[in-house]
Amino acid sequence: MTHHRTFTDLILDRAASTPEREALLLLPESEERGRPARVSYGALDAAARELAGWLQARGAAGERVLLMHTSRRQFTVSFLACLYAGAIAVPAPPTGGGRHHAERVAGIVKAVAPCATFTDAALAPDVSRLLAACGYGSVPCLAADAVPVRASWRMPELSPATVAYLQFTSGSTGAPRGVVVTHGNLLANLKAIEEAVGGEPGERVGGWLPFHHDMGLVGQLLFPLSLGGTSVLLSPAAFLKRPARWLEAIGRYGVAVSGAPDFAYELCTRRVTDEQLAGLDLTGWRAAVSGGEPVSAATGRAFTERFAPAGFRADALLPCYGLAEATLLVSGGRTGAGPVTRAVDGEALERHALRDPRGDRPTRTLVACGRPRGGEVRIVDPESLRVLGDGEIGEIWVRGGGVAGGYWRDRTATAAVFEAVTADGEGGHLRTGDLGALCDGLLHVTGRLKDMIVVAGRNLYPQDLEHAVQRISVLFGTGTAFSVPGERERVVMVQELRTQQRYDLDLDGLVGDVERCLAEEFEVSVDGVLLVRPGTIRRTTSGKVERAATRRLFLNGGIKPLHQRLDGELLPVARRPRAARTARSR
Repeated sequence: MTHHRTFTDLILDRAASTPEREALLLLPESEERGRPARVSYGALDAAARELAGWLQARGAAGERVLLMHTSRRQFTVSFLACLYAGAIAVPAPPTGGGRHHAERVAGIVKAVAPCATFTDAALAPDVSRLLAACGYGSVPCLAADAVPVRASWRMPELSPATVAYLQFTSGSTGAPRGVVVTHGNLLANLKAIEEAVGGEPGERVGGWLPFHHDMGLVGQLLFPLSLGGTSVLLSPAAFLKRPARWLEAIGRYGVAVSGAPDFAYELCTRRVTDEQLAGLDLTGWRAAVSGGEPVSAATGRAFTERFAPAGFRADALLPCYGLAEATLLVSGGRTGAGPVTRAVDGEALERHALRDPRGDRPTRTLVACGRPRGGEVRIVDPESLRVLGDGEIGEIWVRGGGVAGGYWRDRTATAAVFEAVTADGEGGHLRTGDLGALCDGLLHVTGRLKDMIVVAGRNLYPQDLEHAVQRISVLFGTGTAFSVPGERERVVMVQELRTQQRYDLDLDGLVGDVERCLAEEFEVSVDGVLLVRPGTIRRTTSGKVERAATRRLFLNGGIKPLHQRLDGELLPVARRPRAARTARSR
C-alpha cells in the first residue's frame, strides 16, 4: 500500500492486477430471500469509471457530491466514482427517525452545497423533496445506476493532499461538521488499521455498519478493498432485526475481521438463542474489533463466555479507540491473550484520577484500547495544556498522518480542535475532547470533557435531545439530558414542569411521550425520565444549564421528582440515602 499516492491509484491497481477477484459480497436481507450478490474488482471499476465520466462532464472536480444510498453496491460505485472524478464524496444517512433525520441531512446539504446527489431509485422521490425543502431543488438527484453516460472517463490530477470525502460527525443537527479527509489521511489510517488488526492480502473483512459512519465506511468497506480482499456486507436493518445474522455471516463466509460498537456485542449476547448458537462457527474470526463507543469489560466477558462453544476465542476481541477527526483509528491491536483490564476506584475516576480500589467503595473496570497506531497520542491537562505522565488522566491529543486537516469551511472550529499546542510549544495536535490515560503504553479511555452522549456508536449532543423533548408540551420548561457511567452508558432525561400542580396531570403519559419522542427522532432508548419542579436543574450564574452538576445531583440521589420512570439498574441511585449523597457531594 505504501507506494500508492492516492486511494484512487490503489483501487485502480487492484482492478488492473486482479479484475476477477471478488471485491464485494452483498448478503440478502435474509437467507431465505436469495443468494449473496458478488461484485468483482473489474466490474466495480468499470461502473465507477462510467459514473465518474458523467461527473467530469458536469465539471464536478473539487465539487461535493451527496451520497444517500441503502444499496451497498451502489454506494460503493458512487463513492469510487467521486474519487475517480476528483470530486468530493459526502456520505449522508439515507433513512432515519423523523424530524431529526431531516434536520441533520438538511444541515449537511446547506453546509456542502452539493453539485449532484446520487441515491437509489426507490429513495429518489423523497430525497428530491428533501433537497427542494433545503433550497436545493435544482440540484440533480439521480439513481446512480440509471445515470445517462455520455462522456468517457479520464484520470484526474490527484495528490495525497486532494480531498477524498467529507465525514460528517454524528451530533448537533443545527451545525453539522464535515471532517475533511484527504487521500493521504485515508492511506495513512488504512496502514494503521492494517498494523492493528494484522490484515492479510486478499482477506475477507466486513460487517453491517452504515457507510455514513466512519467505522463502517473505512473499517468495513475501504479497508478490505485496500487489501485487495473482499468486503462482506450485511445491512444494518438485517442485523438489528436478527443479530445472529452477523455471526452467521462471519462463519458462513469466512470473515476474518469484523467489528462493531459495544452495544452490538451486548445485543448478540442477549438475543442470540441457544438454537442459533448451536449453528455458529466463529473459529475463523480472528479480529473482533470493539470500538465506536466506550468498551465494556462486562460485555466482553459475557460475549466471550456465551460464544466460546462456537469457537470464539478471548484473544480475538480487540478493543480500539478512534474518531472521525482521525479518519478512524487512533489506537488498538492485540495486547496478549485477551483485552487488558484494570479495576479502579469509581469515585476517584469521577474526579479524573486513577486509584486502586479501596474497601467497599464503588469500582469501575477500564478496558485498554491498545497502543497508538500511525501517530502520537499524548495526555494533556485541558486547563494548563501540560503534557501528563504515565497513569495520569487528561485530554487525549493525537498527531499523525491519519489526522484530518480540519472541518469543512469552519476555520474557527478547525483552529480550536485540530491545531492545539501544548504548554511546551509543540503544535499540530487534534484535541479529541475525550479523557484518558496512557498506562504502560496502552490507552485507557475514561470519559469525556464535552457533554456528549454516546449511544450505539453515535455521538449525540444533549441539547438536540432536550430541544426535541421541549416541543412535546407547553408544560415543559428547561430540561437536560446526560449519560450515567457504568459498564454500559445509560441515558437520563430530567425535565422541569412549568407548574407546581401535579394533580389532574397525566404524568405517566408525559413520561411515555418523552420516551416515544427520543425513540422516534433519535432511535434512543432512554433509561430514565424524571419530571421535576422548576428550579431543580442546576444553572450557572449566567443562566446556562449545568448538565454535569445536574448529573452529579442525580447520581448522589439529590433529585426529588414529581414523577419518574427508571430502569431497574438506576433505581439504587435514585434511592440512595441523603447521608451518603451528602458525603459524596463535597
